[in-house]
Amino acid sequence: MGERRDRSERPERSDRPDRADRGDRMDRGKRSSPPEQTNAENFYYQKQMQARTSMVIVLRDGEQIHGVIEWYDRSCIKVNRNGGANLLIYKPAIKYMFKEGENIRK
Repeated sequence: MGERRDRSERPERSDRPDRADRGDRMDRGKRSSPPEQTNAENFYYQKQMQARTSMVIVLRDGEQIHGVIEWYDRSCIKVNRNGGANLLIYKPAIKYMFKEGENIRK
C-alpha cells in the first residue's frame, strides 16, 4: 500500500493560518444579499402585454377590473377595457391579479 504520513509531519493547529487570515477564500463563504429587485414583476407584465391576455385586477376594496394590460411603469398600470373607459391604476391599490378564467372552480 501507499506510505503513511506520521502525524508529526502534519502542521499543528496553532501553526495553520486562521480562517480570517486566508485571503484567497475569505469571500467565498459569505453570501451576498439578494438583489433589491428581481424583475419578476416586469417579466410578468411584459408576458401578459405581449400575449394580450385578458386579466382580472382585484383592488384592495374588492372591486374587480377586467381588461388587458396596455403598459406599466414603476407606480401604475394602464388597463384597456372592452366596453368601458381605459383605466390607470396605481399599483398600491391592487390587491392581486390573475388571468381571466383561471379562478373557475369545477
